[in-house]
Amino acid sequence: MNRFDDLLAHAATVKDRHILDLFAADPDRAAHFSAEFGSWFFDFSKTNIDATGLKLLVDLAKKTGVAARRDAMFAGEKINETEGRAVLHMAWRNLGDTVTVDGHDVMPALRETLGRMQAFAEDVRTGRFTGQGGRITDVVNIGIGGSDLGPVMAAIACSSFADGPRLHFISNVDGAHAHDVLAGLNPETTLVIVASKTFTTIETMTNAETARAWMAAKVADPAAQFAAISTATDKTAAFGIPAERVFGFEDWVGGRYSVWSPIGLSLMIGIGPGYFAEFHAGAAAMDRHFRQAPLAENLPVLLALVGIWHNQVLGHATRAVLPYEQRLARLPAYLQQLEMESNGKRVSMDGADLPYHSGPVVWGEPGTNGQHAFYQLIHQGTRVVPCEFILAARGREPDLEHQHLLLVANCLAQSEALLRGRSLAEATDIMAKKGLSGAERDRQARHRVFPGNRPSTTLLIEVLTPFSLGGIVALYEHRVFVEGVILGINSFDQWGVELGKELALALAPVLDGSSEGAGKDGSTLGLAARIRAARA
Repeated sequence: MNRFDDLLAHAATVKDRHILDLFAADPDRAAHFSAEFGSWFFDFSKTNIDATGLKLLVDLAKKTGVAARRDAMFAGEKINETEGRAVLHMAWRNLGDTVTVDGHDVMPALRETLGRMQAFAEDVRTGRFTGQGGRITDVVNIGIGGSDLGPVMAAIACSSFADGPRLHFISNVDGAHAHDVLAGLNPETTLVIVASKTFTTIETMTNAETARAWMAAKVADPAAQFAAISTATDKTAAFGIPAERVFGFEDWVGGRYSVWSPIGLSLMIGIGPGYFAEFHAGAAAMDRHFRQAPLAENLPVLLALVGIWHNQVLGHATRAVLPYEQRLARLPAYLQQLEMESNGKRVSMDGADLPYHSGPVVWGEPGTNGQHAFYQLIHQGTRVVPCEFILAARGREPDLEHQHLLLVANCLAQSEALLRGRSLAEATDIMAKKGLSGAERDRQARHRVFPGNRPSTTLLIEVLTPFSLGGIVALYEHRVFVEGVILGINSFDQWGVELGKELALALAPVLDGSSEGAGKDGSTLGLAARIRAARA
């Protein structure tokens, strides 16, 4: 029996219903299909979920053991079963509770590391730690995946709070990335942070060597202006980085969940330990809500259930994340990794093939830019794309509040347009008022029809701050967890990234001509030959 059978049966009875009919039947629908915690308000009334559907979804969360699995995660049980690890990134933003792993409270060690981070960040910010040419003016974070996307996203989101050195990020092994970032910086006043837990990530270490060579051309001791986020202290020492500038974290913090840990050091330097603590506090507040709120009133659970309804029940394969907040420009990319690396799996926890689809394709861009790029497909395309709008009621620029109101109006208008659409009769009337008639009027009218009945949700905050951002990120982390539990998969491994890395190492000698590439397919060998010829 498919765990979604009851929901599939219900969906079949309402598939032709218009969402507007739900509002007509229940004048208070917006209140009945929304939830609020603190400064985070989630409206899912513009979906085709009715009271019966919501009950079935909540029942599904209960039947699949979401609450028990949540409690096991917070208790430090090794719910990442394929790697035999606990999942406790939440411990880094914990405000005081004991957190136990293998019978030991991990919080004293975490607090000690956070204290070292805070001291180092303040030393850099105040000029007590200097470069060989004076006060540090720029910080370059070198990492990839979770060691890059989290800090980049948060640094941009919190840019209006930044009063420290300028932050820069290098991730791609493409030499152009390192070249372009370093080109505008002074090696004598730049701090480089190398973020790699194992200190072996090939992209990161290649870029670290490039940065060291760049710095060596101008300073006597390049390693004196390096710090590391790593647990491989032997390798960091060999690189020349002293132990006092090495900050580690445990294997129960996955890369895509690591922005709360020392991976966030660059952010802490940029905005200061105080605002970094607020970032933690917002996430900790969402953690408490997730642990304590009933499932039917629980924001992460509700986000997950709406996602399950759209993907597994209705078969919508993608979801657009649309922040109407320019400083959240990198949030869609961050969530893309968080969700697709976590829930893009093909087998269940016991290794059996999934009898249903796993997580959706997640993508998006900030509004209003996206309106002039891909909203055409969202409004009039043949595929339904559920949309998640993220919106702040207030901006942070009082003198530009009129622009923020225009931004807000556009966000609400887009969700309304997706809901209502425009009928053929309405489009025909518009064309008639433009002076068209007959066949030409009818032809033009058809191009202006919007089907409507396209689902969207809105996550509303009062204003973007480190605190509200922390809550948003934690909200989505827990949403991913809940979806993973319901799907019966492990959201905390990522074996899908390994094969390509292994093959890349084997292809390097083929590209430089030192290997013939025995066993490689004809396409790969043919491309390699053309590349060798072009580089000769």
